[in-house]
Amino acid sequence: MIPFPDIAPEIFTINLGGLSLSLRWYALAYLAGLIIGWRLIVAMMRRPRLWGDGAPVAPDRVDDLLTWVILGVILGGRLGFVLFYEPAYYLANPAEILKVWQGGMSFHGGLAGVILATWAWARTQGVPVLRLADAMAVVAPIGIFFGRIANFINAELWGRPTDLPWGVIFPGEAAQACAGVEGPCARHPSQLYEAGLEGLLLGLILLAVVRGGGLRRPGLSFGIFLAGYGLARMFVELFRVADAQFISSDNPLGHVLGGPVIGLTMGQLLSLPMVLIGLLLVWRARRRPAIAAA
Repeated sequence: MIPFPDIAPEIFTINLGGLSLSLRWYALAYLAGLIIGWRLIVAMMRRPRLWGDGAPVAPDRVDDLLTWVILGVILGGRLGFVLFYEPAYYLANPAEILKVWQGGMSFHGGLAGVILATWAWARTQGVPVLRLADAMAVVAPIGIFFGRIANFINAELWGRPTDLPWGVIFPGEAAQACAGVEGPCARHPSQLYEAGLEGLLLGLILLAVVRGGGLRRPGLSFGIFLAGYGLARMFVELFRVADAQFISSDNPLGHVLGGPVIGLTMGQLLSLPMVLIGLLLVWRARRRPAIAAA
């Protein structure tokens, strides 16, 4: 067992009279992912050879896209959480929807928001949507990596009980004793599993695809991202505790489709379409010839 590291969720707190302002690791993860991703997309747009016939967007126009993406992440992530995970509660308490600082964001909702925002911006600017989606897909694992590390620091979204040597004793509710175990309960650090698979590994795969000329096949990088994230998320869900509202004595694993023993969690159910659409995009991109260099 590994004790949880002594890292506070807040990086620092400033007290101004009766007002307390804190910078949290989770907020920093969002900022770092957006800023680093933005700069990398600008760098890709400055290398027309990566695209074959030239970059789909002028580098100086990426700044405008960033604003749309930020709105897509925040609005999509929040509305996704409301619709997928707590619809009954927020229907009864609609004013709570706006209180994003209290937590409650959905990756799948944020992804849908970014896709919609990217599509809308590309259509208004006359930019090829699929090629822009490829660029977004290449940098997305960076934000996912930072976000999952922040989840670990916040001691949230923890995994199921385990007796493996890398099991972590999380603080608070997660440390409640497991069945047949005395003392604190060690759990899978599922946040770190996701950081490694959805962030680091998927990012390295997409980097290799770009270096191999993948951006000359529209839709290939986007498809690999969708399928890769979906598969990784569905795998890690096997070790992750489902959200409390889905768990009951008759359904201890929190399945929302299928039976209590064999079924799909909400995370797996939302990831399944990603896998199917991603594989379709990869198949479509591989069937078409790569764009030749101008």
